[in-house]
Amino acid sequence: MIRIILTDDHAILRDGIRALLAREPDMRVVGEAADGRALLDLLAHTAADVVLMDVNMPGLDGFAVMPFLRESHPEVRVLVLSMLDHENYVYRMLQAGALGYVLKNADITEITHAIRTVAAGRQFLCTEIGLALLHRTIGVPTPPVPDIPAPVAATRPAGAAELSGRELEVLRLIAEGLTNQEIADTLFTSKRTIETHRQNIIEKTQAKNTAALIRYAMSQGLIA
Repeated sequence: MIRIILTDDHAILRDGIRALLAREPDMRVVGEAADGRALLDLLAHTAADVVLMDVNMPGLDGFAVMPFLRESHPEVRVLVLSMLDHENYVYRMLQAGALGYVLKNADITEITHAIRTVAAGRQFLCTEIGLALLHRTIGVPTPPVPDIPAPVAATRPAGAAELSGRELEVLRLIAEGLTNQEIADTLFTSKRTIETHRQNIIEKTQAKNTAALIRYAMSQGLIA
């Protein structure tokens, strides 16, 4: 029996995954946590084989909690389940000690396969991320995101002029990996305001995911 702890700040997502995993005869969800701190508190008295964990959480996020997990619970295998699909996030979590990385758009068959693989002590990358990293390794260019045109010298990409100064600032912080709450703290405003800015940025750039936003930020020279 694979004992699993679900760690995500969205209760409705935890409920959905718990219900789906209940159908698996070799898996049992033994606990849930909303962030890294709650996960560490839970592990202090609950044995687990696999932690299914998001990266972007309030308080102690996935990056911050990994060193504590490696030190205090090295026997626990970590499988990341996240919407963050940029390779930098994948590399950072794997280097920190996670054994697997799956995107939240994966189906339950891939997620359960990932859990069994990680529980057995083997690495797992979902198909989408695995192909992207393979292309990078062998030098095959990753297809460009259609919504964000490739930058042209001395030409700003479509939609750049429509972003306000504050939206460009928020975009830069998003590209640096900050959460909405961290951005709000940095800019001395509310989380709701940042969420509004983020939605406006997505609509104006027509970016479909975080990777597209990062590509756009790079084309604007906001990040290297």
